[in-house]
Amino acid sequence: ELPENWADMQEPLLEGMCFTLKYLGMTLVEKPKGEDMAAAAIRRIVATARVGARKFQKVILTVSPRGISLQDADTKEMVENISIYRISYCTTDKLQNKVFAYVAQSQESGALECHAFLSPKKKIAQAVTLTVAQAFQMALDLWEATHAGR
Repeated sequence: ELPENWADMQEPLLEGMCFTLKYLGMTLVEKPKGEDMAAAAIRRIVATARVGARKFQKVILTVSPRGISLQDADTKEMVENISIYRISYCTTDKLQNKVFAYVAQSQESGALECHAFLSPKKKIAQAVTLTVAQAFQMALDLWEATHAGR
């Protein structure tokens, strides 16, 4: 349950805002950003996810100015930690409005990957997207503040 003014709150974001989502999967993309690219990638991920009858991994996605961290909701095991500087795009899909996705450059291969997650409600998918946007802004502000004195 998010408080009414959660979008204006910076304190919890510095620590990290947590969202429990289901990981739908990943696909490689050609471009670092763009609505059409993301929509097509999400369609591919959702189509692949529907074919497989497996249960989706429940993850705790934590957003902070450092980036996004993914933790398995059941085992509490760290799945991945993505630096804010490797994330190039995030969105809530227009058609699949419970789906949140981000594009990041893989640390291993350097390839651009689109990762998609299913949220329980449309409002939560939008909240994750807004929180990531805020994290970008805070990271930029922090970066500018540390580089201003040079």
